[in-house]
Amino acid sequence: MSKIAFIFPGQGAQICGMGKDFYEQTEIGKQVFDKASELLGFSMPELCFEENDRLDITEYTQAAMVTASIAMMKVFTEKTGIEPDVAAGLSLGEYCAMVAAGVMSEEDAITTVRQRGILMQEAVPVGVGAMAAVLAMDADKIEEVIADIEGVQIANYNCPGQIVISGLKEAVETACEKLKEAGAKRTIMLKVSGPFHSKMLTGAGEKLGKVLEGVEVHTPVIPYVANVTASYVTDASEVKPLLEKQVSSSVRWQQSVETMLKDGVDTFIEIGPGKTLAGFMKKIDRTVKVINIEKLEDIENAAVLIG
Repeated sequence: MSKIAFIFPGQGAQICGMGKDFYEQTEIGKQVFDKASELLGFSMPELCFEENDRLDITEYTQAAMVTASIAMMKVFTEKTGIEPDVAAGLSLGEYCAMVAAGVMSEEDAITTVRQRGILMQEAVPVGVGAMAAVLAMDADKIEEVIADIEGVQIANYNCPGQIVISGLKEAVETACEKLKEAGAKRTIMLKVSGPFHSKMLTGAGEKLGKVLEGVEVHTPVIPYVANVTASYVTDASEVKPLLEKQVSSSVRWQQSVETMLKDGVDTFIEIGPGKTLAGFMKKIDRTVKVINIEKLEDIENAAVLIG
């Protein structure tokens, strides 16, 4: 029996025009965007569809990504009748996974990530922190090399051969030099506005915890995988503490995928802009089926592929 996972990309996958066809050509997609505009007090279609400087600013990016991905998911399930057995999302994408799992309403997900984006944006002055991708080096080796460098940690375990480190700018730069000396193929400083998923954002996580106090969460209808633990969440009491920790903890994406693979998931449907997670999947397990939903036309193709 085939098992299906809905997976959702995180910040960095945003692109001008994301979700536009869902908004213009489907009633349910339009409703999601319009509801987001009403909740947040600015035009979500304008933010997502028109060229502007705000889309790449964390406090706007997060709400835009979650809105677009939820619209795509709702249209997909309405048109195909396909429901997931499990769900997961990379960092910010975890909020979409929680909507898919019935843990959080779409309204609460959108308003919460708006606050999350603001808190993360304000946590560390621009230029103080940094992130870098490390290519073609095992995670164990990276951990060993950076162990003695204060102020840097692994932020993302994306897939074999692609790890992201985060922390103080000077510490990240030092780590990049040492990692290259130790045999890393390349290190690439990332264009980000903060040292996400590092201890420097612990305070932002604590403030998010206060925001979450006013958010209603439910027992998952289907399990979803938490970034912090790479394990299924099946109890509502686990949700808020994990979301608070997630801001400053490593994203265990590779391990999250491995959890789903062990559970028999053989079809992964990436819902949201870009094909980032599909790219990671090729390096984690090439044998599984991966389908992308980012355009309205992708839905018909997906229904045929899934059968």
